[in-house]
Amino acid sequence: MTLDPEDSKIITLARAARARNGAREGAAVRDETGRTYSATSVELSSLRLSAVQVAVAMAVSSGAQSLEAAALVTEGERAGEADEAVVRELGAKALFVAGPDGTLRG
Repeated sequence: MTLDPEDSKIITLARAARARNGAREGAAVRDETGRTYSATSVELSSLRLSAVQVAVAMAVSSGAQSLEAAALVTEGERAGEADEAVVRELGAKALFVAGPDGTLRG
């Protein structure tokens, strides 16, 4: 699968966020204006959010109305149902899932 350079960029941002924080997951989203937001999973005893949920929350709290695309970097095989649902809700055409090395899955 050949990715658009903008889609490759959000995978790179997600990988960098994950590596920088040593987190289980990294994610990045691109909104309707082309702005990007990257995040990692939050795993506190009182709060658990996936990396996709955090990235989407950052975008929405910054005024994004919709998403063009999202990327998740994880050791898992696929995104969870909640991640897929929030990306769909904001109209993203794609949720790319990649391994820590950036290789796309599924």
